[in-house]
Amino acid sequence: MNNLTKQLPFFEFIILMALMVSLVAMSIDITLPALSVIGSELNVFNKPDSQYIVTALFFGFGVGQLFAGPLSDCFGRKPLIYLGYCIFISGCSISMFANDFSMMLVGRVLQGVGAAAPRVIPIAIVRDGFSGRMMARVISFVMTVFILVPAVAPFIGQWLLLVTGWRSIFAFLLLTASGSFIWFALRQPETLLDEKRQKFNWAKILFSIRDNLCSRSFIGYTVSLGLVSGAFIGYLATARQIFQDIFFVGELFPYYFGAVAISIGVGYLINSKLVVKSGMRFLTMRGLFVAGSSSTVLSVVLFIVGGTPPIWVYLVWLLSTFCSMGFVLANLNALAIEPLGHIAGLSAAIIGFSSTLVAIPLSILIGVHCDGTVLPLVTGFAILNFLSLGLIYCINAGSKIDFN
Repeated sequence: MNNLTKQLPFFEFIILMALMVSLVAMSIDITLPALSVIGSELNVFNKPDSQYIVTALFFGFGVGQLFAGPLSDCFGRKPLIYLGYCIFISGCSISMFANDFSMMLVGRVLQGVGAAAPRVIPIAIVRDGFSGRMMARVISFVMTVFILVPAVAPFIGQWLLLVTGWRSIFAFLLLTASGSFIWFALRQPETLLDEKRQKFNWAKILFSIRDNLCSRSFIGYTVSLGLVSGAFIGYLATARQIFQDIFFVGELFPYYFGAVAISIGVGYLINSKLVVKSGMRFLTMRGLFVAGSSSTVLSVVLFIVGGTPPIWVYLVWLLSTFCSMGFVLANLNALAIEPLGHIAGLSAAIIGFSSTLVAIPLSILIGVHCDGTVLPLVTGFAILNFLSLGLIYCINAGSKIDFN
């Protein structure tokens, strides 16, 4: 472990990294109970268009990642995180005072751009201090703690919506970001030494990008992550619509959403215990197989029988599938970045940008078809998980390197 990282106690390091990484998830999940209300007040006539409040943030997030990582390799981790927080806080202010839907989306895009730095750069910070299976274990610990934040975010969002209105949701995000910003600035040391920083010039950046694009494992695992993320974002964008408009759970929505979020945390926690012994690739492929199989079975049943399944059937599918996702998401990030630790910031950026670029169209495709039925979501999970599994199998079959 890097000596700089040792200056911060391990437990505090995990909590701080988790809080920073969770800023994107918090920004999405806390708004879910309010999507229809925001859309109504801002004169969105086509109800499903309210989903763009979610996808706009992901778009900005994808763009922001492309710059945050490479620049952190040149100027250090902390300055770029400072800049990201400032942009995020500006975006929250715009959304908080938005008087039309376009202004809301501009604020959400800025929130995504700003949140990219505290989401992406902590992965590079972890890579600065750890490697191999230990890096995957630390990422799993971070993700386990992180998942508790989006698990409670919808409760906070619904409470704020009922008590003070939807604009207070963005005020809460602004204050939360400010708090983690101050904590990071005061407590976390810089992990990228001056002598390890790369001089900023386009030639070196393009050369580093070439290193990424020439890595078979990097490309494969990044595309695989994008496929899985497409299904995941599709769920996030349609969760409120499915639970409230199809299953009519009303104000119980945060409880159902939180239970699913906790199931991912359970997957992350189990993964952190097993990954050092079993290996990243082994657990990733098993997780994809379980998620793909459960989704395929439910898709076939729904296609034959038709109609809407009982909510308990839908919940069993969600819990099993998302627990499996806990094995997949952290490991795919670690597998992609592992061979390229010397350019960890740029690699993390390309992973984030490219996987988001793959994921957003897939999530929109799932979202526009989820009109009164859960079949498009379940089928999307089945197809995308097995495509991801097949891609990883092809990569490993053609590679002489054992990334375990």
